[in-house]
Amino acid sequence: MSNLLETHSVSKKFGDFTALNNASITVPEGSIFGLLGPNGAGKTTLIRIINQITMPDTGHVLLDGQPLQPHHIKDIGYLPEERGLYKSMKVGEQALYLAQLKGMQKAEAKKRLLQWFERLEIGDWWNKKIQELSKGMAQKIQFVVTVLHEPKLLIFDEPFSGFDPINANIIKDEILRLKNEGATVIFSTHRMESVEELCDHIALINKSNKILEGKLTDIKRQYKTNTYEVGLNANNHNIVEQALADKFSISKAHFKTIGDELKLNIKLSKEESANNLLQYLTTQGQVSHFVELIPSANDIFIQTIKNN
Repeated sequence: MSNLLETHSVSKKFGDFTALNNASITVPEGSIFGLLGPNGAGKTTLIRIINQITMPDTGHVLLDGQPLQPHHIKDIGYLPEERGLYKSMKVGEQALYLAQLKGMQKAEAKKRLLQWFERLEIGDWWNKKIQELSKGMAQKIQFVVTVLHEPKLLIFDEPFSGFDPINANIIKDEILRLKNEGATVIFSTHRMESVEELCDHIALINKSNKILEGKLTDIKRQYKTNTYEVGLNANNHNIVEQALADKFSISKAHFKTIGDELKLNIKLSKEESANNLLQYLTTQGQVSHFVELIPSANDIFIQTIKNN
């Protein structure tokens, strides 16, 4: 898989403050790439450099193998966290204006806009002013404007801000559809459940430095601890728990069930297998729950930030 976007040793200072320090990321073509980090880590600075809103002090950016140039603006769609629609303009008029700034002809822009408005069931908003819309409604308009010119690269900074769960799901499905149709997406968010649902690759930035990058499944594999969450129906919980403690590293587990099982986390050594554990558990009682604990994106985020 080729990379649509690469940043190489990008650094940026504002006075004495280092916003980015030699940040290098690679965004595979056709992927959804999660750009993660705590507040003030440097994510927005990197996004602004990719959008040529600000220039790096050192380093460079490649888009589709070419050094980033002003004409590449037409190849990028950017939905910023802070929205920028003109409140007194009508929705349709403003959307057409912004589409033409991206190089679209008015007739083609109107055709695509009407298709999007129909898809999102917002056709009756065309003559409304932005100030008449709720935050979530205005967010839908800005999403449409961002993707309308069908750019190679889409950058979404907290795209679900202001949406109720139903509309957040609609936008999530549209992002996945755009990816399936060939778009590459950079997705910045603090909602780790959205990272789990959407992202193929992630990079984590903390205190201006990139500290983690890779395919999400590979990173999860690196962080897993060979621990299994177990629910066991047994006649005497204390006796069984002691027997398990003699053979394995165990701790209390907390998960919801409708029964009164013995609930444990059991960590295996490298030499021990899940099959052997499961076979042993069946000699001690009836297994009602057996799940490998795979670290979530949230777990990885918190652990990595704490260690850096």
